Amino acid sequence: MSKSPTIKDIELAAERLGDYPVNTPVLESDRINDQLNCRVLIKAENLQRTGSFKFRGAFNMMASLTQDQKERGVVAYSSGNHAQGVAAAGKFLKIKSTIVMPSDAPKIKINNTLSYGAKVVFYNRADGNRVRIAQEIIKKTGAKLIPPYDAPEIIAGQGTLGLEFYNQINTQNTELDYLLGPCSGGGLIAGSAIVFKEKNPDTLVYCVEPEGYDDTALSLKANKRLTVKTDINSFCDALLLETPGKLTFEINKKLLEGGLVVTQEETALAMKTAFEEFKIIIEPGGAVALAAILTGKITANRKVIGIICSGGNIDASTFKEILDGKYSA
Repeated sequence: MSKSPTIKDIELAAERLGDYPVNTPVLESDRINDQLNCRVLIKAENLQRTGSFKFRGAFNMMASLTQDQKERGVVAYSSGNHAQGVAAAGKFLKIKSTIVMPSDAPKIKINNTLSYGAKVVFYNRADGNRVRIAQEIIKKTGAKLIPPYDAPEIIAGQGTLGLEFYNQINTQNTELDYLLGPCSGGGLIAGSAIVFKEKNPDTLVYCVEPEGYDDTALSLKANKRLTVKTDINSFCDALLLETPGKLTFEINKKLLEGGLVVTQEETALAMKTAFEEFKIIIEPGGAVALAAILTGKITANRKVIGIICSGGNIDASTFKEILDGKYSA
């Protein structure tokens, strides 16, 4: 595969994944459309196997390994969604997986990772070094690192979400004016942007990040990778990265229109709206793109807006707090 994946790489990834991923639905609410005077089409990837898009990239990369690599196993580091994706792919492909996870990751993500048969090694997020721990495991076992975003096979796998989304709306003879998606390392939005810029170049693609962790938005403005430093606490555990990925940013700076930023209160509103209007449960990191359209971060009047809701792994207690208004403005 070329260093930066192409639409052909994404199409091959879709073939490789076959029927393993769920073909997640596209949802629409007449009430939300009337309220915003536009069409909002939600790609409900929270209903994916393992509860997030991460399964797609992990499976694609792991299925591409040589037989010798598969026998040595894989290792990954993640706060939860990538962990579950790697663990589930390992179960289906019969590859041993070891996951390095922060001890304060949401319990649902830890328990689900263990349920797929992965070995979990915990570290303290405040002073631990997950990369060093993973490297030590690789040195001892010869396992293959499955990175969360910065690899062409991962980006191509995540791009199958964008391809699936495009095909679903294309059958309705609909074209997106905007595509908004969450961004941490940038693999999901990069893969999706590759698809839409190939299939429908007029679609304007934006990444969305939580306040204080808008490293990609700032980097896009500067046209170079920047590192953010913040003391803002955020419940968007899946998006708390301080520097964009190297390969992902090379793609995103060419294909993205820009980056949008939402507050914790705006994200909580989006999660509540998703539950009430679309009858789905979205985790904080998965709700930021919906938050951006609901709070007018772009001019959407009479436009068609594609929204990626990327995951739904949230502890019940936290979700109850959000519904009860703990994070309301």
